[in-house]
Amino acid sequence: MEKKEAVIIDGEKLSLEDVRAVALEGAGVSLSPQSRKKMNRSLKLVGRWIKDEKIVYGISTGFGGLSDVLIPPGEQEQLQHNLIKSHCAGVGPPFTEEVVRAMMLLRANSLARGNSGIRPLIVDALIEFLNRGITPVVPSRGSVGASGDLAPLAHLASALLGEGEVTWHGKTMRSSSALKKAGLEPLRLAPKEGLALINGTQAMSSILCLALKDLETLLYFADAVASLSFYATGGNPAALSPLVSSARPHPGQKLSAERLLAFLSGRDINSFPRVQDSYSFRCIPQVHGPVNDLYDFARRMLVIEINSVTDNPLVFPDEEEIISGGNFHGAPLGLAADSLAVGVCYLGGISERRTYKMLDSSYSGLPRFLAKEEGLSSGLMLCQYTAAALVSENKVLAHPSSIDSIPTSAGQEDHVSMGLFSCLKLSQMIAKLRYILAIEWIVAAEAAGYKEGHPPRALKKLYDMLRKEVPEFKEDRPPKDAIEKAVEMIDKLTACGLADSLGETG
Repeated sequence: MEKKEAVIIDGEKLSLEDVRAVALEGAGVSLSPQSRKKMNRSLKLVGRWIKDEKIVYGISTGFGGLSDVLIPPGEQEQLQHNLIKSHCAGVGPPFTEEVVRAMMLLRANSLARGNSGIRPLIVDALIEFLNRGITPVVPSRGSVGASGDLAPLAHLASALLGEGEVTWHGKTMRSSSALKKAGLEPLRLAPKEGLALINGTQAMSSILCLALKDLETLLYFADAVASLSFYATGGNPAALSPLVSSARPHPGQKLSAERLLAFLSGRDINSFPRVQDSYSFRCIPQVHGPVNDLYDFARRMLVIEINSVTDNPLVFPDEEEIISGGNFHGAPLGLAADSLAVGVCYLGGISERRTYKMLDSSYSGLPRFLAKEEGLSSGLMLCQYTAAALVSENKVLAHPSSIDSIPTSAGQEDHVSMGLFSCLKLSQMIAKLRYILAIEWIVAAEAAGYKEGHPPRALKKLYDMLRKEVPEFKEDRPPKDAIEKAVEMIDKLTACGLADSLGETG
């Protein structure tokens, strides 16, 4: 990976762009000097409480349902190592390296806030892994989202101890081997440090950080491709009027309507085949818009989360307090991801309806299924089938997992968020949305090819962008290759880059 400018973490100012730079682009990481001072202050308070033999959860007691068991001072370090080992219970396919890199960064940033009562060298170890490109192998299943992402973070932490597996230079190996080759020593944990490494929401947060990046592009692209479909079917832009949005001033609706009008700018508005279009065309701003608003809500919540302390107990040196709270609960992330999942389902559903309408000659006025020789050719009939199948899958995945709490740890943890699965299935749904929008793009371009005259400038660019890789369907051929190529093109886009390339100004 190409190295970018280093990201300095202090627990307070990390941005989603910073996360993506480290996770996706290999940017380096460093710890701010001020954070080292804060961490050392909270560490001193923990040390004093241990010396005074105060009872503190996870330091002088067991964990979860075993919190009533007192641990003598001589066994408190072993307690932390046992915690990591016993919590490495994850199963299933591992997270991608990008997700795990984001996890390490977010965990380091949370600890850098200085409310965890641990040595700065713990954060240094995480940073060392990031900067050297050593990535723990972390199974993706096993977290119920409270107390945070215990199992995934335990697998991450075990790699710091020289246990488990990592990937390095494209190879999977034992962590102990990688540490030896890199000239690094396995960590030995002091009291509180094992708990601080695994109590947190960083698996959920990491997936959501990367999912929002993908969704940001798709939200813009959905408006762009919907505009091409609108044009291809002779849609009446009166419904996109600013007067309509001003009468119901949701920010997302206004934004979507402005985008569509900008894409359609310059077309003849004096003659349309219908007084009213179907809802999948007429109500684009009213459906796409709320998903933009949900995205903004999730983004605000996530920015707060990635700059929060989510382990337990929390150490407040100024107040000389160590408090056992519940910041590890994944409700904010689970609810945000589940809300967005419904929005993604909406986007895919209305896109598939537009695809259907473009292939229905009774609505579009175009050849049935856009076939050049009806009957002999099936045209793009099966593209809509594929979109319908993917939409149906997303409807099932849109069911909110955050409402499904299963008590754990002998009832001590009697309400959990299931937030990790909320984020995982959102990521799966976004992947399917890419295909649904790619299919609409292909069908809209094919339909637009039947229109006389030239489309507006921005739509012409969108049309030409596809045609460079996906030729017109002059005769039947497998659409699969075209769909995969269109998805590949979408994957290379960013919202800003797409706006620049299309010249859209709204």
